[in-house]
Amino acid sequence: MEMKVSYVFRSLFFVMPLVVCLVLVAGCAVGPDYAAPDLEMPQAWYGKNSEPEPEQYVKTTEMSNWWILLNDPDLKQLIDQALHGNITLKEAYYRIVVAQAQKQYAQGEYFPRIDMQTGYTRSRASQNTSLKRTGQEAEPMDTYSAGLGTSWELDLFGRIRRSVESADASLDASKEACNDIMVSLSSSVASSYIELRTLQERIAFAKKNIDLQQETLKLTVARFDSELVPELDVEQAKLNLANTQAAISSLQKAESEVFNRLAVLLGGFPHGLRARITEGAPIPEISPEIPKIVPLEIIRQRPDIRLAERQLAAQTARIGIAKTGFYPVASFKGSFFLEGTEPSDLKDISSRRYSFGPQFDWNIFEGGRTLSNVRIESAKTEQVKLQYEQTVLSAVEEVENALAFYSEEKKRYEALQQSAESSQKSVELVSSLYRSGLTDFQNVLDMQRTLFKSQDELANSKGQIIQDWIRIYKAFGGGWPMDAGRKE
Repeated sequence: MEMKVSYVFRSLFFVMPLVVCLVLVAGCAVGPDYAAPDLEMPQAWYGKNSEPEPEQYVKTTEMSNWWILLNDPDLKQLIDQALHGNITLKEAYYRIVVAQAQKQYAQGEYFPRIDMQTGYTRSRASQNTSLKRTGQEAEPMDTYSAGLGTSWELDLFGRIRRSVESADASLDASKEACNDIMVSLSSSVASSYIELRTLQERIAFAKKNIDLQQETLKLTVARFDSELVPELDVEQAKLNLANTQAAISSLQKAESEVFNRLAVLLGGFPHGLRARITEGAPIPEISPEIPKIVPLEIIRQRPDIRLAERQLAAQTARIGIAKTGFYPVASFKGSFFLEGTEPSDLKDISSRRYSFGPQFDWNIFEGGRTLSNVRIESAKTEQVKLQYEQTVLSAVEEVENALAFYSEEKKRYEALQQSAESSQKSVELVSSLYRSGLTDFQNVLDMQRTLFKSQDELANSKGQIIQDWIRIYKAFGGGWPMDAGRKE
């Protein structure tokens, strides 16, 4: 009994200092504590005289589903399908699953590891070692064993805490990467859809011009047969008609390309996609809703910026992980086994073999590897910080370009409208003059070519306005639910 009491006191003598040390350093972790960068942002976008009032801001729900402002059922259906079927987005979901498992793995290091071991060995000592002097015969021996081994790292200097911190930030980053894909996906689908409608409107204008030019060809043939005009007029009319017909072929090739692109974005094959899109629908009308947010808000709104910030947080924590290499690793290790020469011996408690106690491992010399590792992680952190700053600058540039393009394209569209109207009127006037013999056929050709060009540019500009409108919402980070992946 006295021996057991003495054993307990000896154990407490070694264990208690370790427990006291653990209490004293609890909550302490080496390395820098992360703080999000505080960037100085412009107060307003270029050319804006004042900051918009808070009530002018587009609501988060409107930003997350901005395409509904175009009021186009086909577009809504396509984007909904893409958000459920796109292959790249599905891949991003599984990257989140990987990051979640990596975080759980890091958290698992807080707990002890327990291994169960069973074994059987048959051994025999060499006859020509110590047994040679005694004259004893070496006999084979069977050994059976069963037991448990455990090891538990006590996180005195925060290696595990920094690992969990880094894994947690990486999980957030994977969610933001998924959100960023949603932004790009919704804008790509919308952009492709608007391109499709633009091509269809250009094709419609081309067909109307073909009808007009076919009537002109009939007129020139009739006048040639009446010997009122030379054969040159007929050939020029045929040439003009053929060029317009060739333009339709180019537009229809582009239309097929857009259908194929949409199918890939939706995660399927082109077959059957045409049937799901209303034939001959017009280009959606422009919505007056434009996001009015100050430059500072894009840091919160854009997933790519949030992604870069979370990557910086994860990398900063790795500096702390590297710095723990300067400090000892405290762990508690133990084992309990039953061993014997017969399987029945494992039922006897006298067959027990055990060991347990605290252990400190401290690298006192390693050729500067830990110091080099800290420098590596510190330099990587500076790189990621600069990447974050560059992401913010690129975002501001994207917004400024989108706003400028949208504003200028609207002005261009108004001018093209006037041009198309004047061209239409000019064609009517010159055709009347040609029938009366008051002008030559070259003027008719010139006006018809100008009309086709004006109408084609008008349709293209109308689509481009919506494209620039889409760019604005994409630049502001619209197209994903703000609650997704957000860590408050």
